[in-house]
Amino acid sequence: MSTIRDVAKLANVSTATVSRVLNNDTKYKITEETRERVWQAVTQLNYKISSSPKRSLTAKDQVDNKSQIKIGCVLSVTRDKYNDPYFMSILSGVEERLLSAGYNIAFIRTGIELDDRKILFNTFSEPITGLILMESLNSETYEYIRKQVPYIVGIDTERGDIDNVGYDHYNVASMAVNHLIEKGHTHIGYIGGSGYTGNLKDSRRYRGYYASMHAAGLTVNPDWVIDCLWDEAVCIEQINRLCLTGNYPTAFFAGSDLMAMAALNGLYNNGISVPNQLAVIGLSNIEVSKYSNPPLSTIEVPTKEIGMVAVDNLIDRINGNQLLPKKVILPTHLIVRSST
Repeated sequence: MSTIRDVAKLANVSTATVSRVLNNDTKYKITEETRERVWQAVTQLNYKISSSPKRSLTAKDQVDNKSQIKIGCVLSVTRDKYNDPYFMSILSGVEERLLSAGYNIAFIRTGIELDDRKILFNTFSEPITGLILMESLNSETYEYIRKQVPYIVGIDTERGDIDNVGYDHYNVASMAVNHLIEKGHTHIGYIGGSGYTGNLKDSRRYRGYYASMHAAGLTVNPDWVIDCLWDEAVCIEQINRLCLTGNYPTAFFAGSDLMAMAALNGLYNNGISVPNQLAVIGLSNIEVSKYSNPPLSTIEVPTKEIGMVAVDNLIDRINGNQLLPKKVILPTHLIVRSST
């Protein structure tokens, strides 16, 4: 087990400086560069603050004593923590299933928050039994958490060493594009965002869109591929810019209902009639999608059930299931409304 001296040596600072950084002591001036070196050393060495005389609980201890089990959740949201209806629906399924099994959520963090080394360290400084992970995270953060938490279940993460629950991103994109093709569209654009790689074209939804277009003998126009960074304001701005050129497709597949509704807003503001001039289909079937103007065609994703199945898998692991990691894919289906 690493000591504070090991951290100090790796960070090339004194043990007193390490202590001040860990305790957020502002009495002495410490540069941001020094703080970053200390947190880097802390995560690299998997250092834990020595606890009080109370014995640290092992994973087995926690399982044997149900009241000691602590389960956390990491959300994948780009902006406001609790404003994304897709992830909030998954979270509601997680909470409902945990409560019915006699557990509570010990903490809720976002991937962006855990990029802060201090938040990362403080979040996992106490024993955590299990984690519902909705964000792939960068490799360093993920490896640090893997060392702290014995049981992790992912929701649509790219991590193959843990159980994952979700839906087939590639297939839903094909479903959406084929629906638009059946409606007679040959000029189809895509609206989405980049994943953890930072490249939209690495997205499974984009790959499903791209492959379906080519399978149908249709051309993908790069001017009609909009990377909105999963931000509604950016989406509207990009739609406005495209409308001003006069060169836009006859249909869009948006990788989320929020982006689809942002696109509807932008098209309305530019006097483009949906679906007469341009059709739009979204993805996920969030509750408000049926109330957009016009009501949004979409692919329904069983978000609440995804959260519930993830908890079932996590509890199964906590109870001793040591089989190889598995991937659970839940079914999706097309919902046709007035926007297509």
